[in-house]
Amino acid sequence: MALEPWRIGKVIRIEQQTQSTRRFFIQVPELERFDFKPGQFVTLDLPIHEKPNKRWRSYSIASWPDGTNVFELCIVLLDGGAGTEYLFNHISEGSEITLRGPVGVFTMPDPIEKDLFLVCTGTGIAPFRSMAHHIHNHQLPHQQIYLLFGCRTKNDLLYYDELKSLSDTVPNFHYLPTLSRENWEGPMGYVHTVYENICKANLTTGENGEPMPKPAQFFLCGWKNMIDEAKLRIQAMGYDRKSIHQELYG
Repeated sequence: MALEPWRIGKVIRIEQQTQSTRRFFIQVPELERFDFKPGQFVTLDLPIHEKPNKRWRSYSIASWPDGTNVFELCIVLLDGGAGTEYLFNHISEGSEITLRGPVGVFTMPDPIEKDLFLVCTGTGIAPFRSMAHHIHNHQLPHQQIYLLFGCRTKNDLLYYDELKSLSDTVPNFHYLPTLSRENWEGPMGYVHTVYENICKANLTTGENGEPMPKPAQFFLCGWKNMIDEAKLRIQAMGYDRKSIHQELYG
């Protein structure tokens, strides 16, 4: 598959989502449609270094294919991060950005024949927001889908009302934000306990009567520590590595 060329994108809107997170809406004027698969990302070429490969920063697309030439990125400001500091301090509405994409194979199975666990932390929710809306918009047949979003406090929740509404609308779609530093009405602690409890409650019976994990696929997106621990725990429940897909941040 040929690599997409570098193009110029225009930032048409910026919204502050949380204290440290912004939504960047980018238009690609030379295209009538910016087509991509939910879960893919774009690479930005930012003027932060002389060497090209040290200027490149990749971000998952947070919006869904809608037939337009506009897409959304959800970006958190990283302390000491040259890329995000440039985006937050030097990019405003009307700014132009050099970009390439869409890129990536972190995309939904087609068809969706097994339960899906979409496990994320922070802005790792971006590709899963894209997938959830795409499933809803196209009424795609699916099994149980669990979107597990781990963060510290309520103030860190991204797209909360939107995803809660989607969870109330889409059959078998479960939105499970999980807070580690604040008491609230939803799940608390870390996301690992949440998916483990779901899997333990849904065990099936093997040919010899032994308990077996229900067929499922796990998509992991977020910080390395979360992904590393999740891979160990998921395999410990009896799933093989082929059932685990990951997109690493940082």
